[in-house]
Amino acid sequence: MSAKLYLGVDTGGTFTDFVLISPTGMQVHKVLSTPDAPAAAIREGILDMNLTDAIQKGEVSVIHGTTVATNTTLEGKGVRTAYVTNRGLGDLLTIGRQTRNRLYDLQPEAVQPPVDSNLIIETGGRLSSRGDVVEQLSNEDLQRIVVRLQEIKPESVAINLLFSFVDDRFEQAIEAAIKQMSGQELFISRSSHVLPEFREYERGIATWLNGWLGPIISRYILQLKAALEPSPLRIMQSSGGTIGADQAATRAVNLLLSGPAGGLAGAKYMGDLNQNNQLITFDMGGTSTDVALIDERIRLTSEGRIGPYPIAIPMADMHTIGAGGGSIARIDAGGLLQVGPESAGANPGPACYGLGGTLATVTDANTVLGRLRPDAFLGGRMTLDVDAAREAVGHLAAEMQMSVEDAAQGVIDLANENMIQALRVISVQRGYDPKGFQLVCFGGAGGLHFCALAEALQISQALVPVYAGVLSAFGMLVAAPTRQFSRTHRRLLAELDDRKIEDLLQQLRTAGMRELSEEGTDPDTIASRASLDLRYEGQSYSLNLPWHHLARTEEEFHQQHQRSYGHRMQRGVELLNLRLSLTAPRADVVLPKLDPGPAASPSQLADLYGFAAAVGIYSRELLAAGATVAGPALITETVATTLILPEWTARLDAVGNMLLERNAT
Repeated sequence: MSAKLYLGVDTGGTFTDFVLISPTGMQVHKVLSTPDAPAAAIREGILDMNLTDAIQKGEVSVIHGTTVATNTTLEGKGVRTAYVTNRGLGDLLTIGRQTRNRLYDLQPEAVQPPVDSNLIIETGGRLSSRGDVVEQLSNEDLQRIVVRLQEIKPESVAINLLFSFVDDRFEQAIEAAIKQMSGQELFISRSSHVLPEFREYERGIATWLNGWLGPIISRYILQLKAALEPSPLRIMQSSGGTIGADQAATRAVNLLLSGPAGGLAGAKYMGDLNQNNQLITFDMGGTSTDVALIDERIRLTSEGRIGPYPIAIPMADMHTIGAGGGSIARIDAGGLLQVGPESAGANPGPACYGLGGTLATVTDANTVLGRLRPDAFLGGRMTLDVDAAREAVGHLAAEMQMSVEDAAQGVIDLANENMIQALRVISVQRGYDPKGFQLVCFGGAGGLHFCALAEALQISQALVPVYAGVLSAFGMLVAAPTRQFSRTHRRLLAELDDRKIEDLLQQLRTAGMRELSEEGTDPDTIASRASLDLRYEGQSYSLNLPWHHLARTEEEFHQQHQRSYGHRMQRGVELLNLRLSLTAPRADVVLPKLDPGPAASPSQLADLYGFAAAVGIYSRELLAAGATVAGPALITETVATTLILPEWTARLDAVGNMLLERNAT
């Protein structure tokens, strides 16, 4: 039965968000997350939204962004994983890049290696960089691997052999032997499947992480899939596209930015509605803030990091800091105010939640300043405790010898400064002038801060999407099924021709078409986009350029290098990796239009700290298409609150997006 309803579910650190699109309109919902059992919050939300019967009838298409992979990685709670590699390379993941987090620390703390030495298995099957056999993989090698696995009893195995991206026959032979001879149900992660690219350390970490997380992610996804059947389940990937649940269960490392990537998909969709494809996104949730830059399309990177680990899997290029609504404010040993990165999370949460939290947070500061209305939070389903917020911030105020309101404003100012620096990282530091972009604000906490951030970056246009507090969940509904494929083929461009590159890309295209076809996608509807990782000969890092033909792509590389680094070089250009993105049609999601109505008028006036006159408070749900609101103003809605500063004017478009412009002075 085809789905009639579309449900996006985003599990965050503090809240789990739901967006339901049906023939009759759009519905949003939030519940507190249950970090120890994420599926419990999903079940609660489904019950609250009366969707149980529809799911059991197969009428709901569910797209889910999960933080399980991220949280498991950050908390170091992966499974017991064996690591199989070539002889002499057992210490590869321990040695890494030999870099130090604190360069001038003469007595650094010992770092726990990713893989315990007892779980490392060295074997034959070694290739040269050209694919020639240096050491054969013998039957005795395979037998020793199996015997050793039976002795150490891991839950998962990661296989990473030298130059397997050139020829993966030895890795496949090891995988087959484990499946046939071990007698154990093991999750197997093979580097030629996970990341067929050069750089042994990064490929090894990706393969090991996929194995280390795999059983946990697989159990979670497959159990959730079973609970939702016969309704289909898709999972959001770090790249901003979705993947079927069965395939996602084997690709845990591709889900590390599953939730935040949904926000980028939603922001791009809203930008497209308003004919603006140059966006800086600002996603402030309860625990962290994610910022990214969209220049026509979501930018991907293969140089991301999660916790201590480099992640070479293509993922949305975003910068994350520990500054969210739940970020804890404190006085450090030197007597200075600090905000984050520690968070109060969902439990106990900010003091104003009334769940036992006693430490001051950014949310408490906004409550003290009157910017969060106690009776309007979550549409009135949760009342904020102003007295608890004042008490928590009051402890900081006493230490700083100032009023509670001044201390709260200090917390906001410092949180804003942290976020301004993050926005500079993904714009100015990468060669982009933020003045030419539109700031797109979403997340439950972002609307209270974005005007100040835009002013600091001299951005004069901003967008607060409809239901901005749950945009990540909405983005999952408008994200297309995608696959990202790559392969290392290291050659100077002068040694290649267009035909050779097209042949290599076709090999990737064939594999990708097969995967998407297995999910029921019509191959004729799949669009592809090819790109190349290029660098000057002798360089260590590369730039990714769209593939057209050799001459044009090479010239665009020179131009991009000039833009990024301020110069171009007179030397050969080298190809490192070929990349192919395959995209299937997304679900036909159409936002409902707003009904026409009267001009905007405030429901009440309130005295807010820092404003000379009373500030009008508006209910966003009562604003009609075309309505305008001049700042200062406070706009409340079910899942977020927006503070419009003086000199800014907001206008609602046909679907309810709030378009803001700063008045020329």
